[in-house]
Amino acid sequence: MSETETKAKILPIVAYGDPVLKKVAEEIDDDYPDLPELVDNMFETMYNASGVGLAAPQIGKSIRLFIVDATPFCEEHPELDGFTKVFINPIILEESGKRWDFNEGCLSIPGIREDVARKPEITIEYYDENWELREETYDGIAARIIQHEYDHIEGVLFTDHLPALKRRMLKGRLNDISKGIVDVEYRMRFPK
Repeated sequence: MSETETKAKILPIVAYGDPVLKKVAEEIDDDYPDLPELVDNMFETMYNASGVGLAAPQIGKSIRLFIVDATPFCEEHPELDGFTKVFINPIILEESGKRWDFNEGCLSIPGIREDVARKPEITIEYYDENWELREETYDGIAARIIQHEYDHIEGVLFTDHLPALKRRMLKGRLNDISKGIVDVEYRMRFPK
């Protein structure tokens, strides 16, 4: 490692209840300070927490940036081998197909997993880490991971997609998470 290179840092993940998770994030420009370092830190943080996606609001930054690495799903879905991407200022242009349920969790909401219905195919426009504009279509698990992370930059959590009764049933556990009353294997920042 040269003197100019720095080791990526593991950042604390913001817990449920922090207002940053409910804000619509701001677009950034290609001169955003230390963006490559931030992206490296996000990957390091995500891998440390055994996640497959991480959005900037989850580390306390209300900017339109998220990362994904769907490789953990490649045993059942070989097409996801090496599916590692950076999404800057993304816009989902279209969602299509018949909604399907899949069990989702979130690093900001540890210990809670629920079925969420999403459309199976998306078309998304975004800038990659080299600031090249891309428009791509994804389906299945890849689309779902992207939709989940995209929700984060829109101020939406997976629990917001649940029926009202289910949300009420989870209220106590969600309040405990925001107070730090949760068993978690990675660094977190709690709002209460």
